[in-house]
Amino acid sequence: MGEMKKQKRKMPQTRMLAIGFAAMILIGAVLLMLPVSYRGEGHVSFLDALFTSTSASCVTGLVVADTYQNWTLFGQLVILCLIQVGGLGFITIGVYIAVLFKKRSD
Repeated sequence: MGEMKKQKRKMPQTRMLAIGFAAMILIGAVLLMLPVSYRGEGHVSFLDALFTSTSASCVTGLVVADTYQNWTLFGQLVILCLIQVGGLGFITIGVYIAVLFKKRSD
């Protein structure tokens, strides 16, 4: 009996990027659902937090409710971080593709 070698399966970069992006959105939504994040009475619904997190990380700027009136300083900082990471990720990927095409054209 020969030894069977286990082959490591490497996750494609596109799948890893998509999973990372989805994880960032979900973590942002969970942070926005915390009582320390919401200024209004009661709590924020999961869909509102998910929409706000997705909109912030995709840098679209759509909101369900006014950011200043409904989110505490902590919630505003979470939204700001999502905007920064989403914008920086988009720029980083764009620069990577530009560099990749430049190398191919040489």
